[in-house]
Amino acid sequence: MAAEEQCSAPPRWRPISLTHVEYPAGDLTGQVLAYISLLPIAILVGFVTLIVFKRELHTISFFGGLILNEGLNWLLKHILQEPRPCGGAHATLNTEYGMPSSHAQFIWFFVVYFFLFLYLRMHQTNNARCVELLWRHVLSIILLSIALAVCYSRVYLLYHSGRQVLYGGVTGSVVAVVWFFITQELLTPLFPRIAAWPISEFFLVRDTSLIPNILWFEYTVTRSEARNRQRKLGTKIQ
Repeated sequence: MAAEEQCSAPPRWRPISLTHVEYPAGDLTGQVLAYISLLPIAILVGFVTLIVFKRELHTISFFGGLILNEGLNWLLKHILQEPRPCGGAHATLNTEYGMPSSHAQFIWFFVVYFFLFLYLRMHQTNNARCVELLWRHVLSIILLSIALAVCYSRVYLLYHSGRQVLYGGVTGSVVAVVWFFITQELLTPLFPRIAAWPISEFFLVRDTSLIPNILWFEYTVTRSEARNRQRKLGTKIQ
């Protein structure tokens, strides 16, 4: 009986609009751009996965900067309270305000911080060879293309005006530069102490700031350890 009463007067349902991106029906370009506009969520998932499995302090700091950047965007939106273009175009939105674009601010924070990490921090700790410089340039071009595509998708799908996207990109870039230098000058010198805390040791949090190429380091150490264990296993079998 209670179920019948609920069906006769159903509540107003609201979807979780975090990934609810709308595009014009039958518009293939709009559909592709809708998927592109979800890239910030994929980046967040990738960050969480990387932190869980690597537990490296600089990565955690990078992620912390992204969260602070999102908090600043929420604050600016509620201070400026500028409506989105074509206000009734989309049924489900996290907020009715569009200035500045959170997608643009997020993706440009990520891309600019990554640029600074590639060309400043890695340059300081590694003698760059031609092949290493080449992959940095290629990666930079890919990231730049992604950032431009995300920004264009927000304008094309009428979630933001070009002005809102522009200000979001500028804000994200400025915050990225500021947070990078805070991490480099203020936080990085503290990483060895933080990594030595008992709670950090318990959760296996580590500091790899002084290792120039962590991928190569982990590969060589893992390969060497695997070979040593294989030799010991072979000796026991014999």
